[in-house]
Amino acid sequence: MSALPNIEAKVNEYIDANVEVHKFSGSVLIVQKEKVLVSNGYGMANYELDVPNTPQTKFRLASITKQFTAMAIMQLQEKGLLNVDDSINKYILDYPETGKQITIHHLLTHTSGIPNFTSFPDYLETMMIPAPLEKIIARFKDKSLEFEPGEKYNYSNSGYILLGYIIEKVSEKAYETYLKEKIFQPLGMNNTGYAHHNPIIKNRASGYSIGNDGLQNADYIDMSIPHAAGALYSTVEDLYLWDRALYTEKLLSQTSLVQMFTPFKENYGYGWYITEVFNHKVVGHGGAINGFVTNIERYVNDDVCIIVLSNNVLSPVGRMSQDLAAIVFNEQYELPKKRIAIEVDPKIYDAYVGQYELAPNFILTISKEDNRIFAQATGQPKFEIYPESDTKYFLTVVDAQITFVKDEKGELTQLILHQNEQDIPGKKIT
Repeated sequence: MSALPNIEAKVNEYIDANVEVHKFSGSVLIVQKEKVLVSNGYGMANYELDVPNTPQTKFRLASITKQFTAMAIMQLQEKGLLNVDDSINKYILDYPETGKQITIHHLLTHTSGIPNFTSFPDYLETMMIPAPLEKIIARFKDKSLEFEPGEKYNYSNSGYILLGYIIEKVSEKAYETYLKEKIFQPLGMNNTGYAHHNPIIKNRASGYSIGNDGLQNADYIDMSIPHAAGALYSTVEDLYLWDRALYTEKLLSQTSLVQMFTPFKENYGYGWYITEVFNHKVVGHGGAINGFVTNIERYVNDDVCIIVLSNNVLSPVGRMSQDLAAIVFNEQYELPKKRIAIEVDPKIYDAYVGQYELAPNFILTISKEDNRIFAQATGQPKFEIYPESDTKYFLTVVDAQITFVKDEKGELTQLILHQNEQDIPGKKIT
């Protein structure tokens, strides 16, 4: 008897639980050895018009865009038009002296040391204003490097903005034109492109976030801002065409594919994370942009592809992708459950108020207003957090929790942010 009905039933049970708990809205595709196990839409592409999501719905990809940018760079290298070991000053002539230390390889692997412009304090104010690449680059190019290039990994959208500039300079084509001609059209990815705001794009999903009154339209972002770091849209079906092509040499030689999928630091290659889940090698990447969260995971030794695209930022697509893999590989997983807030003495919040450094230039600020407690990350809105205990709190706008930590003297020293399967410590600095 085929295992397909059992897998589909488990997937539907699991995703239905995510619809209930996390208001999941999106499309899911699971394929094993070219056999489609699940291809469904959930929730609404547009809640105002009651348009449901389907496998043909087009979602903004956010940082999944980076793998297409990396592919373009590698294609240009194969044509002899650039080399990933070149310094960026060879292509960006007015870049400061620091550019001589930074190679294209550093940009691809997030090891350049260039500060991430989407974490700057003024990002929310500037993301709505159209800007050419040169103006976006001007926001970060004169800032000091956070570390010596190649020394550390620190995720930086700034690096991929520079890669977009280099692609345009070397190919003498607009970024979106290059991708369309050299990647999308050759693969028949006819439902993939640059997510400009103005054009009418059939089957395009609207993006949503969660406010104090429930679901709401996501904040506007001008799509000139994310560019080669996160500006594409696609469908689960088109991304599967992409997955298929990466097992072949349709776009790139095997030698270059190996280079792209070889991790440098912190399991990151060129536009992809290369890790293991349930002892299975997985090549994948996630993304988040106003109103959308996305994830693609390619279990390359098993020929399994899991794609989750969502138009609700509350959706924990990373956790969902891993749990869906657990279903496919018959591993353990748990259905999501609603978190319940308890009553605590609001005086407890006084000790938690302050700033906590999660990373260089990335601060989580805890504040108290009207006996309620709030958290606000650098460049992001302020959200209420809710107590599960005196020290443990959760957010409702994203799948994230915060634990406040005291030392042996009972003094508050740090918090830990639990999000995307990571425990990120933040030292209290004020």
